[in-house]
Amino acid sequence: MALDVGLFVTIAEIAGIFVGFGALISVTRRAEIETSKLWRIRGLVTMGLGVIVASLIPIGLHRYGITGHELWFTCSLIYLLLNWFVSIWSLRKPEVRKLVITEARANPFAGVFFWLLLEVPLQVPLFLILFGVYPNLEPALYTTAVFFALFEAAFVLTQLVYAKLRKEL
Repeated sequence: MALDVGLFVTIAEIAGIFVGFGALISVTRRAEIETSKLWRIRGLVTMGLGVIVASLIPIGLHRYGITGHELWFTCSLIYLLLNWFVSIWSLRKPEVRKLVITEARANPFAGVFFWLLLEVPLQVPLFLILFGVYPNLEPALYTTAVFFALFEAAFVLTQLVYAKLRKEL
């Protein structure tokens, strides 16, 4: 089993940059931030932190001698539970649920893009690992899930940047 430590560390570093951007935006523009943008900033930071954790879990577990299906099963289970917990936790407030519904109605393409073209490809590989469908592809499947999580964070960062540009133009 080859664990590409360099790849996972690089993904974690990129996600750390997204977290930094989100934190920087929230600190420098705190008084001007609308609720919708604040929700995106929190999402960006949370997604970035999730990618960092998901990237480092295999490295940490591998150090304890966990390899093969056990490694990828454990990583997938932790990441899937973390992803679902964060999603459910963020929607616990009625104002956030209302904001999500309002934004989905205002820009249905963004919602479809996020959920169908980013979130589904993130979760399906994790479930394939959990069910042991393609044992030889588990490292690739896990890496695919982490990549799509990174793409989600990039998508949210792009939405923040474009929202800022629309206001200035």
